[in-house]
Order: sequence, then C-alpha cells, then structure tokens
Amino acid sequence: MSARRRPGALLHWIGVHALAVAAALFFVLPFVFLLLTSLMSDQQALTRDLWPRTWEWGNYATVWHTPGFLTWWRNTLLYAGLGTLLTVVSSVPVAYALAKFRFRGRRLALLLVIAMMMLPPQVVVIPMYLFWARQLDLSGTLWPLIVPMAFGDAFSVFLLRQFLLTIPDEYLDAARVDGCGELRTLLRVVLPMAKPGIAAVALFQFFAAWNDYFGPQIYASDNPAAWTLSYGLESFKGAHHTNWNLTMAATVLVMAPVILLFFLAQKAFVEGVTLTGVKG
Repeated sequence: MSARRRPGALLHWIGVHALAVAAALFFVLPFVFLLLTSLMSDQQALTRDLWPRTWEWGNYATVWHTPGFLTWWRNTLLYAGLGTLLTVVSSVPVAYALAKFRFRGRRLALLLVIAMMMLPPQVVVIPMYLFWARQLDLSGTLWPLIVPMAFGDAFSVFLLRQFLLTIPDEYLDAARVDGCGELRTLLRVVLPMAKPGIAAVALFQFFAAWNDYFGPQIYASDNPAAWTLSYGLESFKGAHHTNWNLTMAATVLVMAPVILLFFLAQKAFVEGVTLTGVKG
C-alpha cells in the first residue's frame, strides 16, 4: 500500500510546490527585472538582453549623488519616522479607552472612528490646504502632513482597538488591585502585551508615509527642499526619462528600505494583523 501511495503523494507534492513556485515567480520577477535593469548600461537598458553585459554598480552612486536626492531621503525619514511615532503615541490611549473602558457614547465614538476611515482624504483637501497655507502659512513644508498625526489616525485606532480586545481583562484588574492607575496599567501591562499590534500599526503608518505622493504634491510641490522620495522620484524620472538604468536604480533605492524593514519585522507584523480579528 505504501508503494502505491508514494507516486500519488509525490505528484501531490510536486503540484502543490509547483503552484507555490509559480505564484512566487509572478511576484518576484518584476523586482528581478527592476534590479537587473538598474545594473545595465544606458545602451543596454530595455533591450532584448535581460542579463547585464557589464555590471554597472556606479549607477547607484550616480543616483545617490544626484543634487537633491539626499535631501529627499532626509525629508522622507523625517516624515515617515516622526509621523509614525506621533501616530502610535496618540492612537494607543484612544484605542485603549475604546477597548477597555465602559462609558456613555462609546459605540458612537467607535462609529465616528469607522466613519473617518471611510472618508476619502480628497474630500477635505481643499479646506485643509486653505487652513494650513492661508491661516498658518505652512505651505512648502511637510508640517501640514506631520502635525495632524499627533491627533491620532482612525485606521490605527481601530486596528489597535481590535488587538487590545484580545488582552484578557483579568490582567488589567490584577494591576488595578495592586494599586496601578490607568496610565501605569497602560504603560506596564497593556503596552508590553500589545507589541505585535503596535508593530503592525507602526509599519502600516511608516509604509503609508514613505510611499505618500498625494500629500507632498499638495503641500510641498512648490519647494524642492521639502520634497520626499516619492515626489522627487517623479522629478528624477522626468529629468532622466531616457536613462532607464538610472531611473530603475533610483526606484530600487526608494523601495529597498521598506522591503528590508518589512522582512525584519515580518513576524510581529503578521501576528499583529492576525490577532486583530479574534474579537469584535
């Protein structure tokens, strides 16, 4: 019986792994093409030759030393890093209150958070631009994008609230019995147990800010010193539209940090996203 089952089991193994390999290639091949093209010469890029004749590692140095590229990097790190920090710090207390406190209007507050998630940013872009540009004179900077993150983010609040619901109330009650106030309970008990959820929220916010094109286009387009990588890359592509090897190299440099960050924090990210749907 075992000898008869082996061919069937082998075919099943090949079929399953063949589909997995095909799916992996479907997602990986565009990145391979991007990387190989970035290492080609200008004459070879986008020709029928898919493998570089000579490995032009200098393309990355050329892009890195392009005037303004380091400024775009610094601006993007400021926007994504500070924005993520502000979002996490401001969203955790709100999510904790919605998940663990019982107060009048709690359901209404949650409905308002969900409603804000469904509100497209394009709906409020005109009044918000007039406020930041005309009233506060902050056009040409990234502060109109960073400062609002200090007041929480609807998606981050909802995701954290869903994760905090998975933490048993008994841990919080035990901390209160030991004399901990709500702030100390949040800092000493809830935050260590909520690390996966916080990591997921932080990664979502970091990726969103790093890849944001719409916001910098609205507020910082008239000041090249405030451009981010996503907006600066469009300008770089326009200036080097015939140098596809340099354009691909610039794209790799923009994508590499978020890809590396995702793989380093993949375990916490997946755990945080998975557990948010355990309780409603």
